[in-house]
Amino acid sequence: MSGKSVFGLTPNLAAALSYVVGFVTGIIVLVLEKDDKFVRFHALQSILVFGGLTVLRVVAPVLKIIPFFGEIAFGIVSLVLSLVGIVAWVYLIYTAYQGKTFKVPFVGDIASEQINK
Repeated sequence: MSGKSVFGLTPNLAAALSYVVGFVTGIIVLVLEKDDKFVRFHALQSILVFGGLTVLRVVAPVLKIIPFFGEIAFGIVSLVLSLVGIVAWVYLIYTAYQGKTFKVPFVGDIASEQINK
């Protein structure tokens, strides 16, 4: 990890920024960064993690159709998704800025395979 990356930033800062607005900044960084695999990995992992959480948040209201427990289930799932999202967001920004490659289970392996093709 040396030199400059997308926007003339250091790779660790570019990687951290790929998480800042979730999958949106992940897409922007992935499209603009052509060379640095470290930055591209973090950008793709951002897309997969926060894109996946967004899909789950969109689908979660379906739980409300369950009689009696639907509202409670929806509330619990929404709370868990929010907590996971916040913790993942802070941790992934921190580790990327430290220059580390933390692979989120399952998603990190997919991102790594795609970047190394």
